Amino acid sequence: MPPTLHKVARFADLSAGRGTRVCVKSEDKDAKDIPILLVRDGENVRAYTAKCPHAGGPLDEGAICNGRIVCPWHKGTFDVGDGSLVEPPPLKALTRYEAMLKDGDVYVSAQPIESGDVSQKQTNDSRTMLIVGAGASGAAACSALREAGFGGRIVLVGGDAREPYDRTSLSKFTLAGDMPPDDVPPLLDDDFFAKHDIERNESPAVHLDAKNRRVELANGHKIDYDAALVCTGGVPKPLTTPGANLAHVHLLRTREDARAILASLEQHKRAVIVGASFIGLEAASCLRKRNVDVTIVAPGKVPFAKQFGERIGEMFRKLHEKNGVTFHMNARVSTLRGGNAVSEVILDSGEKIAADVVLAGTGVDPATSFLADVELADDGGIDVDTSMLAAPALYAAGDIARFPLPRSDQRVRIEHWRVAQQHARVAAYNMAGSARTYVGVPYFWTYHYEKTFDYLGHVSEPDSIEIDGDLEAQHFIAYLMKDGRVGAVVACEHDAAVCRLAEAMREPLTLEDARRIANA
Repeated sequence: MPPTLHKVARFADLSAGRGTRVCVKSEDKDAKDIPILLVRDGENVRAYTAKCPHAGGPLDEGAICNGRIVCPWHKGTFDVGDGSLVEPPPLKALTRYEAMLKDGDVYVSAQPIESGDVSQKQTNDSRTMLIVGAGASGAAACSALREAGFGGRIVLVGGDAREPYDRTSLSKFTLAGDMPPDDVPPLLDDDFFAKHDIERNESPAVHLDAKNRRVELANGHKIDYDAALVCTGGVPKPLTTPGANLAHVHLLRTREDARAILASLEQHKRAVIVGASFIGLEAASCLRKRNVDVTIVAPGKVPFAKQFGERIGEMFRKLHEKNGVTFHMNARVSTLRGGNAVSEVILDSGEKIAADVVLAGTGVDPATSFLADVELADDGGIDVDTSMLAAPALYAAGDIARFPLPRSDQRVRIEHWRVAQQHARVAAYNMAGSARTYVGVPYFWTYHYEKTFDYLGHVSEPDSIEIDGDLEAQHFIAYLMKDGRVGAVVACEHDAAVCRLAEAMREPLTLEDARRIANA
């Protein structure tokens, strides 16, 4: 019996610039109504699930541009014509529903015709693809290899290989108590690895011989590969000052780190965060929600000045001060003191700060020490080309990769979660035999006191910064200009505009054009 079609809208009322959300009554009388996104595709209409499969973002609040549906939350993109995945952080396509036009009315079915899951492997293949690193890049590469039709052996190795998860939630939600460590969402469905016949080994790599295409794991296991992707991310820089080994001195990288911090906070309410990094200030926002007294100690005049410029950096400082954070800028930690546990932080000026908990947010180093026969950059990163190739049959992605920045003459290493996934998908398709190059627009988001700040593009030392809106009220779009073009955008509470700019910035963009697109 063919599925029932329900009249839900008039075609003439559908916008070409964004999707329209409708609800269809489920054929199961006990089930909730089904939210569906209607998308105008020329003179046709398409129907997809209304929520982004990554984190449930409302796709109707995003934008449609360049033939793509753009999620407002994390800028994942899907093809308008079939809902297929174009850009992460989602790692699967949109669920599709039957849709038809009749006399100007739009009809849709409540029964999905495609689930959006990655297709089963399509061809037999005797090759072995090795993925070293089980974070954001590793998960994206596993999905993309099968999506690209690779039918051979895939092996994922790394400490999180059992279940790659969304580490960004740790500093944004977990420390605030909004998301317990065990509730941090996995990056792939529970049955993904079994369904797609992907091997997992939770032992980290200790030696990779690029010349002979072999990796040795900490448990002694050796794996020969035909092609490998190294995406091991970064190793947090620990404090090296006297007293850094005291109890309640922490890093934040894993669920276990988050659990340890939360345990330290159970009886204590004074925290010092060393470093005004994104993780450091996101953690400060979380801890203030728990009514923890927070002090930031960091070199430099204002937070984020290198990334955003001093005026925007000062806005972040004022936002945190308004919420009770104390800053000691242009300062460094000299010593940590205490008995078994830290109780005091001594600055290089001699000033003393009482502290029950210390969190280091001083950056990361590329996790590349296990590589042999691979030339490393001065910072420990790996140079790759636009296909993410670092050496014959060896690819690199994410925090460790120094890559050619599209639309510029720069080679950069960017420690952004979504960039890592973009890299991984490019590498995986090349490993599977389908040529791709990285042409994306770098993007990340940071979260402070219930406000989301988006950052698009990348620019070092902008020539000028043009700000539209109210910076102090955190309702603005800032354009970071370089050589007469928009090099990057920082924005708050302009989700749809950022969606449009994320696509428009795939080409060189003047300030006039950027403002026109943002205000469309």
